[in-house]
Amino acid sequence: MEVINIKGTDDTPSVTMDKDNGVFLIQGRSLPEDVTLFYQPILDWITEYGNQTNDHTDMTFKLEYFNTASSKVLLDVLLKFEEIKNNGSDVTVKWCYREDEEDIKEAGEEYEDIVEVPFEYCECDEDWNIK
Repeated sequence: MEVINIKGTDDTPSVTMDKDNGVFLIQGRSLPEDVTLFYQPILDWITEYGNQTNDHTDMTFKLEYFNTASSKVLLDVLLKFEEIKNNGSDVTVKWCYREDEEDIKEAGEEYEDIVEVPFEYCECDEDWNIK
């Protein structure tokens, strides 16, 4: 599969979807002007990945901020991974947040209540290193 490697901006997160190296990451701020245009290739990639997954998938989120439009599409991402899990693959969501961003942690907890995928919470320092 082709690797997705999007460099983040002030308004869009960096995204890496790399099946061969087992890296599945969305990091940064998500408030793209056109959320569908930004996330559709990622959703399509995840759908294709679901046809032939790795033995284990850790989908990692390291988000500083996301707007309402992004929150819906992030749920769509999580629902795609729920579907992959329901088809027999081993999937874990790693939801990382900074110590001073309890609202981000709470958002992860709300997603966890919606999707049937195990979540692991990781508190990080300012440079996103897990504590």
